[in-house]
Amino acid sequence: MVNKNALRAGSIAAGTTLMMLLSSPAFATNGMDPGPGLSVGETLGLYVGCPLVLFVIIAGLVMALDRSRKKKPQG
Repeated sequence: MVNKNALRAGSIAAGTTLMMLLSSPAFATNGMDPGPGLSVGETLGLYVGCPLVLFVIIAGLVMALDRSRKKKPQG
């Protein structure tokens, strides 16, 4: 059976790798106009809001999974 800490570390590593790949400059096309920049609201949403939402989701999942183990009768 997989250890809870190993599962948690694996999911964090996978999420971090995915975010790094999606924000990579490899998606930029040479010679193309990069387009308009982000507004202040878009920047805050992208770099503050999204990580906070992900943190809340992950913390909620960890708490929900932890509570389900505590409800088992000890014997």
